[in-house]
Amino acid sequence: MKNDLPPELSLEELERNAYNAAFYELGLRWHWDRQTHSELLRYSPKAEIRLRHYVETQHPHLLLAYDADFLVAAIHERKRLYKPCAGRSFDWAQAIACVGV
Repeated sequence: MKNDLPPELSLEELERNAYNAAFYELGLRWHWDRQTHSELLRYSPKAEIRLRHYVETQHPHLLLAYDADFLVAAIHERKRLYKPCAGRSFDWAQAIACVGV
């Protein structure tokens, strides 16, 4: 079966946009572009393992103040809330309104 959805509506793009919205809401100045997200998807199929790897390799300074499990859980929870609305175009500054917080 051919996937004829536009690229911005692929599952990977929806997930990537949801992560970026979660990062923004949590005050993390991170942005995953397609290449970064693709590399992380190749690293592990498990979201928690990918997040932990990213934090440990790209932002290890945060682990001096925060427990890795705490960061991963907070990001994953916010991402889960954003995923249903990440396919539409929206202003990142208005991202919180998407989940009704």
